Amino acid sequence: MRFPSLAPVLAGAALLAPTSPPAAAVPHGARHEAPATVTELRARTRDCAQVSHGRYREDAGGPAEVRVCGTRDAVFWKADLDIDCDGRPGARCNRGTDPYFSPATAFPQSDGRPLGAERLPYIVIPPASAIWDHRAHGVRGGSVAAVLYRDRVRYAVVGDTGPRDLIGEASYATARALGIDPDPRIGGAPSGVTYIVFRDTQARPIEDHDDAVAKGEELARKFVGRMD
Repeated sequence: MRFPSLAPVLAGAALLAPTSPPAAAVPHGARHEAPATVTELRARTRDCAQVSHGRYREDAGGPAEVRVCGTRDAVFWKADLDIDCDGRPGARCNRGTDPYFSPATAFPQSDGRPLGAERLPYIVIPPASAIWDHRAHGVRGGSVAAVLYRDRVRYAVVGDTGPRDLIGEASYATARALGIDPDPRIGGAPSGVTYIVFRDTQARPIEDHDDAVAKGEELARKFVGRMD
């Protein structure tokens, strides 16, 4: 809901009660909706209408138990969180800190360079396969995502792809924002992470985290039924 400027009303109130401090004016077009909560988002993802044709493993050699579920507005899955440190190297993500480090990401930033896992919250999805073709469900590089862990929800983008049969991975920056140990060797979370990707969305440019957060908050409110 948008609210008109309150400046004229406040000015009149000041004349009637000059000794009372004026209330803060609300900028024209400002939004007052509270962000969707972890509780609301978890409730919305409690039931699963499976859209994947099979199930994914969380780790190599583990059981294939993770389904990709879908609604009209989003797809989601529940898994662990392994640390992705790929992309532009930095002090914390490089060949010395991560034995599986790759200097590339599947989806580059707007200038053609790889994304930076240290700074940009992003999630990793499996490449299109017979198990699940993300493209058929409006998911692509730059799609806006919400990631839930314990009492936190953080917004990210789809930024990289991983092994064909594994799911449950996010960037160093995502893990750190969620309060998860981001160390690429020993960090991550063994379970309890929910990944929600909003269909047919895009952060522009992909590396603009502020845009991902602004769009993610609005999409999340819609997802839990708090917007028309």
